[in-house]
Amino acid sequence: MKQRGGGTIRLDRLDLKILATLQAAGRISNLELADKVGLSATPCMQRVRRMEAAGYISGYGARLEIDRICGNIVVFTEITLGNHRREDFLKFERGIQEIPQILNCFLVTGGYDYLAQFIARDIHDYQTVVEDLLDRDLGVEKYFSYVTIKQVKRGLGYPLGDLVVQPEP
Repeated sequence: MKQRGGGTIRLDRLDLKILATLQAAGRISNLELADKVGLSATPCMQRVRRMEAAGYISGYGARLEIDRICGNIVVFTEITLGNHRREDFLKFERGIQEIPQILNCFLVTGGYDYLAQFIARDIHDYQTVVEDLLDRDLGVEKYFSYVTIKQVKRGLGYPLGDLVVQPEP
């Protein structure tokens, strides 16, 4: 539980309740949030500001229904690098930051190096994005694509209650 600047803060059950509530409803007013977590408004706001300053809350945003906005496909792509030196991984990781169609990318163990999630207008647009990725000479040796058919579950946030172990009171 590192805080920016090197210090640490401990998250208690109220902090976790605040985080879970904000994760589900980022536009909630401070009064509503305080009511939901069982605090008065001022201490609630102080906790939120403390967690923002510590880097536990990185921002607020809207969840979009992209299928209602435009046609698209989501493709998961296994990516294997040709070389496996530290600088090869860093070059690839820096280079993909500039590709907005890569929504998420994970360094993984197993038979390939990265698992990337792409979004594109259609399969031809995806291929153009991949060709652009290859033209950037980021060390990609091979890739294998999985085109999704439909999304059957959408995450609404992290299951904090299951992930964070709290000491018994």
